[in-house]
Amino acid sequence: MAVSTAVARENPITDNPRYKWIVLSNTTLGMLIATINMSILLIALPDIFKGVGVDPLDQGNTGYLLWLIMGYMVVTAVLVVTFGKLGDMYGRVRMYNAGFAIFAISSILLAATWMSGDAALLWLILMRLVQGIGGALVMANSNAIITDAFPAHHRGMALGLNQVAAIAGSFLGLLIGGVLAPIEWHLVFLVSVPFALVGTVWAYRSLHDTGIRRRSKIDWWGNVTFALGLISVLTAITYGIQPYDGETMGWTNPWVIAALLGGVAVLILFCVIEARVANPMFHLGLFRNRTFSAGNVANLLSGLGRGGLMFVLIIWLHGIWLPRHGYSFEEAPLWAGIYMVPMTIGFLLAGPVSGYLSDKFGARKFATGGMIIAALSFGLLIALPVNFDYWQFGVVLLINGIGMGLFSAPNRAAIMGSLPADQRGVGAGISTTFQNSSMVLSIGIFFTLMITGLAATLPQTLQAGLTANGVPAAEAAQVAGLPAVVVLFAALLGYNPIGSLLPQSTLDHLPNGGAATLTGHEFFPSLISAPFADGLAVAFGFAMACCLIAAIASWIAGDEQ
Repeated sequence: MAVSTAVARENPITDNPRYKWIVLSNTTLGMLIATINMSILLIALPDIFKGVGVDPLDQGNTGYLLWLIMGYMVVTAVLVVTFGKLGDMYGRVRMYNAGFAIFAISSILLAATWMSGDAALLWLILMRLVQGIGGALVMANSNAIITDAFPAHHRGMALGLNQVAAIAGSFLGLLIGGVLAPIEWHLVFLVSVPFALVGTVWAYRSLHDTGIRRRSKIDWWGNVTFALGLISVLTAITYGIQPYDGETMGWTNPWVIAALLGGVAVLILFCVIEARVANPMFHLGLFRNRTFSAGNVANLLSGLGRGGLMFVLIIWLHGIWLPRHGYSFEEAPLWAGIYMVPMTIGFLLAGPVSGYLSDKFGARKFATGGMIIAALSFGLLIALPVNFDYWQFGVVLLINGIGMGLFSAPNRAAIMGSLPADQRGVGAGISTTFQNSSMVLSIGIFFTLMITGLAATLPQTLQAGLTANGVPAAEAAQVAGLPAVVVLFAALLGYNPIGSLLPQSTLDHLPNGGAATLTGHEFFPSLISAPFADGLAVAFGFAMACCLIAAIASWIAGDEQ
């Protein structure tokens, strides 16, 4: 058995009262750019695929599309616990600094992409995975560094601001990607470089390890089984929403089933290992703490409700609302990011305030109330017509942002405040794993619910609409027989769906202005509205249920710090 020793460090808090604000500023910058890069590609993807000369709507390229979206999230979800544990052992600042440096280097390599075609996409996916390693190191250790630097009575405010930056980054990424990609797609990756370089140098020069460091052996079996199990489950979800053997989705694919069941089995084995080894990477004993366990359940459920929401809203705006209000399909991605700003505003208003007030009045009321407000906002989204008045939509997004903001900061402060000083790195890693895994799970669940809703009625509706406008029956049947995920991706990416799915030769031979009708602003949005509304109700109903259960978990978690 390894001997555990606490390594004493000088405390810059007592020597320099400004140090804690340096910590907060640097770690908030790190979390902001790490989470911006979770979503920055969503609206930029059309320009990236166009820039490298690949058609993302080709069924053979669906895997590229999904791995560009989800690869970064998968890596961060898998590695944050391991990196948090390494921070506890070897120094949280040391691990954090390494993460900033890796993130900066990978951002440079992404921005320098010179290839085209499949080679370019493979390079981008590989570098996104490396970038995810840097992001995981930053995410795993920033909360622990803040907790070390701030006294308990200011910790909620500090962690709240950091958490606000983390979640706001996922919203800001949409806007930044939408602005930069039409100018030059390389800028989507280049924009992170100066901030990452400045943050790296600043962190190396200014941050110091002040927490308790616990030396122990690395739990290799735990690390390997956790990584294999979680990668297997998250990869299965990624491929489960792709078409398979004529089916709308891949949930019947034997490889997907095997990966899901095998991944769950390996994660069970991981729990058995962690309960028996002397120095586990994942301290299951932490879950005996009511605040830590219930807080993480609430964190997971709120992430399930929030994660897929961005995708659904983008599809709603890209594919239906913006075209019906005069925006071209090509400019819809940018305006979708702009029209989602009320959610970010609500989050930025509520997050810091709730973090500050939770220091004075406890986390329970704010976290619970935030989830109830978020659940209400999902109910209001269900009640909205598909072709809504924007002021109504904007108000609902503002309410959703306020609810999520009220919840996030107190939840994270309560979780971190419940941890022993020498377990803050691994505890923060566990919490971030719950949060990042919920994003991937949420995307899989929301896409599955939406695709199921579309597949029930869209083929018949699409075929009838195409034949009514002069498309030959055989070609109409071929387009209507495409997997619903292809149509969904067309809407997500801001493509002109019918113009992308029908050959130009067919459009050129349509009588009586049929081509203009089919590729205009009204045909596809009107066609998809009714099937889409059915999928929306199911998806938002699921999100509302998640938020209500998260509210119960937040109340159970209480105010322990």
